[in-house]
Amino acid sequence: MTDPRRSLEGKIIVVTGASRGIGYQVALEAGRRGAHVLCVARTVGGLEELDDAIRKAGGEATLVPHDLLDYEGIDRMGQAIFDRWGRLDGLVGNAGYLATLSPLSHLDPKDFERSMALNVTANYRLIRSFDLLLRQSAAGRAVFVTSSSAQSAKPFWGAYAASKAALEAMVKSYAAEVATTPIKVNLVQPGPVRTAMRAKAMPGEDPATLTTPAEVAPLIVDLVEPGVSATRSIYDYPSRALTAL
Repeated sequence: MTDPRRSLEGKIIVVTGASRGIGYQVALEAGRRGAHVLCVARTVGGLEELDDAIRKAGGEATLVPHDLLDYEGIDRMGQAIFDRWGRLDGLVGNAGYLATLSPLSHLDPKDFERSMALNVTANYRLIRSFDLLLRQSAAGRAVFVTSSSAQSAKPFWGAYAASKAALEAMVKSYAAEVATTPIKVNLVQPGPVRTAMRAKAMPGEDPATLTTPAEVAPLIVDLVEPGVSATRSIYDYPSRALTAL
């Protein structure tokens, strides 16, 4: 009998931004469920700690120290996955960048461009490089982490809001493009989570009042499970609502 706790046994899952925060916990949870997790991040030390944690949980990991702004490197990653496994069962696009909170008219152009480059273009390049791999899986799954900022568009959050709104539109379109395939594509809005990015944005906030990455991670991993039927939807963690887009 299959152990339900090992529901991702033998699956190949990529998680970006895996060295800390939500990405770290998502990778750990996927490994705990039996997946071989490809952990992508720039911080080697964080990846090595994650590798130890995944192995202690009974999973397997391949560490991929990589800056997602190296777009050609994403293509090489896709080729390496194809050469080794011939498929990809799950992609979690979690890595993100928060520009300096500032009036748009005062924001450094490089800060705005980095927001779009990492939050939008890097995810486009992941889709571009991994689409064929997801199609080779019997149940390819892709999940991207968004933010309520895409809708609220609060003052001083313009760059982040614009990038997440663009991400949502892009993911929605991709989900429609693969609607006749077994691939399921969804978004997750985790709400306020106790991460370094959140602390940077809200330095006066009491972190004890926030959801932890470990709390939200299982929901994200649920969306890469083979049994998922939802697609072109967004899961809002604070309200526990799944809404079709």
